[in-house]
Amino acid sequence: MYLLTGPTAVGKTELCLRLAEELEAEILSCDSMQVYEGMDIGTAKPTTAELASVRHHCIGIFPFNHTINIHTYTEVAAEAVDKITRRGKAVLVTGGSGFYLNSFIQPVCDEVKVSHEIRAEVNQLQDSGGLHALVENLRSLNPNGLGDLDIQNPRRVVRALERCKASGKTVLELRAEMESMPEPFPDFNKRICVLNRGDNALRERIQLRTSSMLANGLVDEVRGLLSRGLLENSTAAASIGYREVIAYIQNKPQPEKHLEESINRSTWQLVRKQKKWFRSQLPCARRVDLDLCPVPSVEDLFG
Repeated sequence: MYLLTGPTAVGKTELCLRLAEELEAEILSCDSMQVYEGMDIGTAKPTTAELASVRHHCIGIFPFNHTINIHTYTEVAAEAVDKITRRGKAVLVTGGSGFYLNSFIQPVCDEVKVSHEIRAEVNQLQDSGGLHALVENLRSLNPNGLGDLDIQNPRRVVRALERCKASGKTVLELRAEMESMPEPFPDFNKRICVLNRGDNALRERIQLRTSSMLANGLVDEVRGLLSRGLLENSTAAASIGYREVIAYIQNKPQPEKHLEESINRSTWQLVRKQKKWFRSQLPCARRVDLDLCPVPSVEDLFG
């Protein structure tokens, strides 16, 4: 099993298409937004031609107005891995969503069942008090601390609070239990590579990417999704590119230049978080700078 990751706009898609042919592999996406159908331009999904050239998995498989969680993703990813291996192909996992990527390396979801009542309670708390109220409530249930939980990430805080309320356990207790679970895909030798580029190169690629998305109809794509219920999936509606366009549509439209700048700024903030996550969570992964090695071989990437 090959896992190729890196920050947004680093160049994963193009490289994976070539690698899939060389490795006789099928591509399994671990992108948390590309799993939704209809969210094409803003997630930089592979084109129709690219999808036809190599078999892809976990792209456009869920309705965009239905929120999926990591547990659902791990189930469909496991099914995809089984189908790929039954065809005698190698598995090439790619994407920049660290939490989804991690599901191939270590346990990331517990067995806690969250009731509709608890979910509604947490949602009401978020609506009335925002992130601050969520964090304060979570702290009250965790006198021994929250470990390294990202309390600036509403989705992580909501998930932690729901599970603490449903289980009666603390974040640290739930994490310890999860870490004791069996390693996912234990029969596979996993080779991991993190792609990177210099900051200037990444900024330039982000700008080109955003400009291309807008030129190819991102605003119209979002208008269409809104008319079909995009706001029912708060996670998807809050994803980078979509949330900026939604604000652009719902408020008095400003010049598209301001929209482009806003998306670029949000994307760069995401890239910085991704790079930090890769350093801390994948310390032993192989690293390749595409500025220095623009056409890396399989040996360059995976040893």
